[in-house]
Amino acid sequence: MSCAHAIRRVLAIAIFYVVAGWKVFAKAGEPGWGVFVPIYNLYLVCKISGRPEWWLILFFIPLVNIVIGLIIAMDIAKAFSKGPGFGLGLWILSFIFVPVLGYGSAQYTKPEGLTLR
Repeated sequence: MSCAHAIRRVLAIAIFYVVAGWKVFAKAGEPGWGVFVPIYNLYLVCKISGRPEWWLILFFIPLVNIVIGLIIAMDIAKAFSKGPGFGLGLWILSFIFVPVLGYGSAQYTKPEGLTLR
């Protein structure tokens, strides 16, 4: 396999994943271009999950960010009417589960009344 062929393959996979993320944001009523802006996309993920926007700060605290990532993945799965297994998959294997949400038929339902427990 030539270097140019490998670059084209990686580029195609990256485009596939970015478009999937764009579609997930669009389904949730957020701007799809937000997928390209590094910290803004975490802010949008917090909004999509129904968590307060200040949770964005928690992504920058080592070890806490792992737990917050899991909680937000579970909330996003719930917002798209998926179960906890899908949420776990979204957290661990996001490169598979984000395209399933983006290209699939899942419909977004805005979470209501989520609070810290």
